[in-house]
Amino acid sequence: MAASQDVMLSFCVDTTKVCNCVEVRFIDKVKGKGLFAKKAIKKGDTIFVERPLVSSQFLWNSQYKYKACEYCLSALETAQDNARRLSGNPGLSLPHTELCKVRPELHQACPQCQVMYCSNECRQAAADQYHRALCLGCLETSSIMLMARMVATVKQAQDKYCWQKLFFQLCSRAANEEEEIAHKLLGEKFQGFRSLFALVGTNGQGIGTSSLSQWVQACDALELTSQQREQLDSFIDQLYKDIEKETGDFLNCEGSGLFLLQSSCNHSCIPKAEASFPNNNFLLHLSALSDISPGEEICISYLDCCQRDRSCHSRQKLLRENYLFVCSCPKCVSQMDELDLTSSEEEEEEEEDDMEEEITDV
Repeated sequence: MAASQDVMLSFCVDTTKVCNCVEVRFIDKVKGKGLFAKKAIKKGDTIFVERPLVSSQFLWNSQYKYKACEYCLSALETAQDNARRLSGNPGLSLPHTELCKVRPELHQACPQCQVMYCSNECRQAAADQYHRALCLGCLETSSIMLMARMVATVKQAQDKYCWQKLFFQLCSRAANEEEEIAHKLLGEKFQGFRSLFALVGTNGQGIGTSSLSQWVQACDALELTSQQREQLDSFIDQLYKDIEKETGDFLNCEGSGLFLLQSSCNHSCIPKAEASFPNNNFLLHLSALSDISPGEEICISYLDCCQRDRSCHSRQKLLRENYLFVCSCPKCVSQMDELDLTSSEEEEEEEEDDMEEEITDV
């Protein structure tokens, strides 16, 4: 089932701008779709901004006292409250608190199940899309909630076929087809639950939101004297040291979402673009990491920076296990004939993974 450009761009914030900038093309039966530049894109440019078809925060957010809007995933804590909790300092006072964009007075709870939203608009949007079918339910993990919201979205929709078609566009590779899994699963008979796990697992995009991070970015944009800038930077540096000592690396409200246009971006170990969430909500910003020429494919990386620095053998192992494909990007092709050498750290991690697999099998 071929998707029109209008369908693929339908969840972008500015569809006219995006339509003039990029297009989705079918590459082959192995790679499926790909995203290509229609004009020159400069390093640092925002290629598009897109909202997800569905999104959900992770269960551990509430376990670790992170609070986020159930619809748009924006952090519900003010930057100051967030900094106090993460640093373990209840008396901490942030400078320039007026830069925090969180508005607690606008927050609303669902009258029935009491889940929280950042605004009445988000509460109503969730109710209109999926929440009426899920209210008072007990499905709580992110992958399960993504799938539950997909099914609930189709169940509530007046135009069920339209939503089935949108979800089906995520099934771009042969490994995910299985007789049009999204259409089969989201039709009248919800069969192939394992296939839906594959759909979410291979297309889910991690989302991270933080009111504190947004406050820091706003502070960076302030026009200050040299002395004021030095004092503010010193305060922020010390704050993050205190947070690292108290909390560690888990700083954001985290979740996952399914993004229609972003899902057409293929992987490369030398990515041309990356996704981020600078607005403290589920809006995905795809930005160029380098200049991109007209007609060039826009690839992202499914691996983080540390993973991309590993050997070709380790990168391919991660991609096979987590995304079910073998990478043929220029970096991997150039290293394909090299010996499969891994660092001692990589070998230790692989041994741990193998031991965990053996324990699971037992």
